[in-house]
Amino acid sequence: MRIIEAEFAARLASGAATTCLCWRLRRADGFELAVTEHDRALEVDGVTYQPGAAVEAASFSHSADLRPGHTATGGALAHDAITEADLASGLWDGANVDVIRADWERPDLFVHVWSGRLSEVSRGAAGFEAELVSLKAELERPLGRVYAQACDAVLGDARCGVETAAFPGQTCDQQFATCTAVFGNAENFRGFPHLPGADFVLLGPAASGNDGGKR
Repeated sequence: MRIIEAEFAARLASGAATTCLCWRLRRADGFELAVTEHDRALEVDGVTYQPGAAVEAASFSHSADLRPGHTATGGALAHDAITEADLASGLWDGANVDVIRADWERPDLFVHVWSGRLSEVSRGAAGFEAELVSLKAELERPLGRVYAQACDAVLGDARCGVETAAFPGQTCDQQFATCTAVFGNAENFRGFPHLPGADFVLLGPAASGNDGGKR
């Protein structure tokens, strides 16, 4: 839910407000860029937004539940700070984004529109292209490991440790028996081979009549 000050809401309702979008981007290395689609610099809430953001209109999705919001955007975010080299090296990937809509005649009046991050920024035919991913999407990001009998490493990667050159043409089925007998790599097995399976969970009382109760 967006909270709009009464004075700003009144100006919007009367048609007197002249608004523009302002973008504040913060990279993981600490570099920050504040730009606006307006044709002159604007100081809003202590931040100076420089002109040069010709971003195609994006529909910022909001939902009352925990569904993540995604929106694709593109445009010529023309600014000397955004270089081809930085785009190619991925410095802008994952940058935090805050978007506000401000009244350029009354920059003290503004409303927060959207917060999220840039995902997979690249250079397109008309400028940069990126997907804006809302903060809710972080709730979908997997954390930790899945407990399973099979190994979740990839043959030859750092977690596996097997030198694939010593086993030409060999594949791995992620099973403990294969890891031990074929590769001799039991100490690096990344699964839980002794984890009880579904058969054990569904197993009923023993035939001897032991019902599991205390004797």
